[in-house]
Amino acid sequence: MGRTGQDGLTASAIAHSNIALAKYWGKRDSRLNIPAVGSISITLDALSTETAVSFSPDLQADELVLNGGSAPAQKASRVLDLIRERAGIDLAARVVSNNNFPTGAGLASSASGLAALAVAAAAAAGLELSSRELSIAARRGSASAARSIFGGFAELHSGSAADGSDSFAEQLMPAEDWPLSVVVAITQTEPKSVSSTEGMLSTSGSSPFYDAWVESAPAALDELRAAVLARDLEKTGALTERSCLAMHSLMFTTSPPLIYWNPATVAVIRRVTELRRDGIEGYFTIDAGPQVKIICEPDRAEQISASVAELPGVLQTITTRLGPAARLVQSP
Repeated sequence: MGRTGQDGLTASAIAHSNIALAKYWGKRDSRLNIPAVGSISITLDALSTETAVSFSPDLQADELVLNGGSAPAQKASRVLDLIRERAGIDLAARVVSNNNFPTGAGLASSASGLAALAVAAAAAAGLELSSRELSIAARRGSASAARSIFGGFAELHSGSAADGSDSFAEQLMPAEDWPLSVVVAITQTEPKSVSSTEGMLSTSGSSPFYDAWVESAPAALDELRAAVLARDLEKTGALTERSCLAMHSLMFTTSPPLIYWNPATVAVIRRVTELRRDGIEGYFTIDAGPQVKIICEPDRAEQISASVAELPGVLQTITTRLGPAARLVQSP
């Protein structure tokens, strides 16, 4: 098939982490990794992953080296399988991926890593795919990875097709059209004990509020999209916090409960609301983990960062602007 007789085909790409303003939690189809609801995110410039992909006839199975150590390759293989099928090759691949931020700790390292993988693998296989096609490929590894293909603001559609062909992300607005800042308060560097994939399955099967979450999601998504396009920080921030708390309410009511927060998480939430009452506007959001991300105007970022950094349990703060799309850094 195709290039099986060739030496290894290699490419490298960089993609950036993203955080959802309108959250998704749960899958419409777990096998195809299709989200149950749509979502809107922002891509973060300071948090990135560089991933190199080499297809080689010398490999018997896909291999993943993550941050210098061997790691399970199942998610990567789901993306690679789509690329291989599209390119007509049957070569296994060696994937080497490095994050510049804590891995598996609620900072969307899988999103940036698998988006970078999709871009690099397509190039290594000799494919020229559209952003939509890359987004669908990345989604097979991680639904949030579909959004990291794009810079600025992105929207991931849950779609309705059984094969997932209409579940893809697209750019909602470029970063330069609304250049916000994000302060990331890191309260834990160790990987979380329950993965997002495992947590979503538990929630969809046990939370009494899960169906209501799915039913209310389209209207919530429409409201937040309108606020973003209007560049209304107050409304965008309020809706972002509402979506965050609604998602974590699902987690709290899962059996057994999913409580990703730690005391510092709660302290940062309280500090952000206190600062806002004092006229320093920022809005919190938290993904499946203990880290808090605070969205603000650039001229407020330094004050907010300094204020949350002094809280017990806050290990580090990172201030970032909105980031660019995933991109190749080395092609065959």
